Amino acid sequence: MIKFSCDKCSHKMGAKDEQAGKRGKCSGCGSVITVPEKTILINFNCENCGEKISALHTHAGKEGKCPKCKHTLVVPAAHNLTLLDVREEYEIQDQPASQSRTPEEVIEQEQESEEEAESDTERKLPWIIDIFLYPTSTPGLTHLAIFIGVPLLIHLLRQLLGPLGLVLLFPGLVINFLLGFYMCWYFAECVRDSAAGRVRAPEVFADADIGTMFGQWLYLAACYAIFVLPAAFYFTYANRTDKIFWILVAYGVFFFPMGLLAAIMFDTSSAFNPVLWIGSIFSTFFQYCGLVLLVGGIVLASLALIGIGEPEDAEQMGMGAKILGAVFPCLLIYLVFVVAHLLGRFYWRNQEKLNWEV
Repeated sequence: MIKFSCDKCSHKMGAKDEQAGKRGKCSGCGSVITVPEKTILINFNCENCGEKISALHTHAGKEGKCPKCKHTLVVPAAHNLTLLDVREEYEIQDQPASQSRTPEEVIEQEQESEEEAESDTERKLPWIIDIFLYPTSTPGLTHLAIFIGVPLLIHLLRQLLGPLGLVLLFPGLVINFLLGFYMCWYFAECVRDSAAGRVRAPEVFADADIGTMFGQWLYLAACYAIFVLPAAFYFTYANRTDKIFWILVAYGVFFFPMGLLAAIMFDTSSAFNPVLWIGSIFSTFFQYCGLVLLVGGIVLASLALIGIGEPEDAEQMGMGAKILGAVFPCLLIYLVFVVAHLLGRFYWRNQEKLNWEV
């Protein structure tokens, strides 16, 4: 068995020895790959708990953490820790030996495979329009329906049951909390999938356990606490919008996209190193300023939507306000995943300048 990883997304795979040199698709990102002549993934054991770990050969001597016990260890010579155990093996689809093909047929099939692999990474419309179509894939719309429909269904059931609706209070809170964890995790998956070059929302239903989702939620919550809460706390206690408040707002607006991207891509506490943010911003300054303007514009639009749908407007607009109040949450969640796509695409276009090695 030959073990190797995709050059584009680092997804780990396995192929039979006789398939060396054959071409196929990466089961992670869909790009066309060639099976190497020999294994370049080597397994070794954690010295602390004995967990089997998959390693590459390209970053010798680097430190990493065991995926089971989180023990810090150094990769043996000529290996690079992937930090992920190989728990599944995928075979490259091979053409049966009985079906002989001409060189022209081989070239044509390879071109078709390359076109299919690139179809998910190419935009069919101008980028400024296409980015807002990111959640419109079938998986994306399905997830939006879940994130919007489940809380709405719980609310409607409580309204229909009247006083008896109190029995759904605790179960409803639990369901909404779990749904919030899943939404945060899917948001991060959208960022990582866009960072691999995709232009539509991915299909990753229930691909992680509760612990993983909760951990992702903690990283996102930490970003919120670091970049958003300072200005919020100051405004709450000082009750004014003076120079200090606007400095805190500027700090949050400018650093939040880079901090959030680092937290998702690294998925470790090292993502919260201020030196990392500052160095990454300087290395991609003009591109990053464009990202900040785009994300800032979407956030301002979201705040405007919230302002329009406030309760005092509902008293003036009657039924129209209720309809708008139901539409606004849908638009806000939709825009959240547009922001996820923008973050991932920024990484995809500037990963060499960032040099994060994630």
